[in-house]
Amino acid sequence: MHNVKSSSLSTSIQTVGLLIDASYFSKKEALIKELIANGISANNIKVIVYKDKFKKSDARTHTAFGAKHLNWKGEITDPQVNDFVNEKFDLLISYYDVEKAILMVVTHNSKAQFKVGFSSIDKRLNHLMINTNTENFKVFTHELFRYLKILNKL
Repeated sequence: MHNVKSSSLSTSIQTVGLLIDASYFSKKEALIKELIANGISANNIKVIVYKDKFKKSDARTHTAFGAKHLNWKGEITDPQVNDFVNEKFDLLISYYDVEKAILMVVTHNSKAQFKVGFSSIDKRLNHLMINTNTENFKVFTHELFRYLKILNKL
């Protein structure tokens, strides 16, 4: 049901990078509240949002990026996205369950110590894969924190 890659990482989780595909998931604020309710400080959560299409009217509370930020060599051209990738988060949550090249590049290149994602995504990208879908964010966060406790990361 769940896959955990063996890892010698023993640091506890303080900082969290949250990579969200907003093309299919619109409850990002509720997801962030779940993380805070489980003991993650709001100041320690950095969110970056991917969208297939942007509207000028979109209110941007978080850094947003799209396919236009990927060049022909598969490199990300947005400095804010690159800053996110290079930050050494204790935990990266790749909150997308549909494989898209740019999202997978961000996850793969991330300097995060521990990466969590969905079981529908390439198993080589994450240390822990949770078998649910993005709509079930409460199930995802419940399982995430259950496993983080088991792995002594909290």
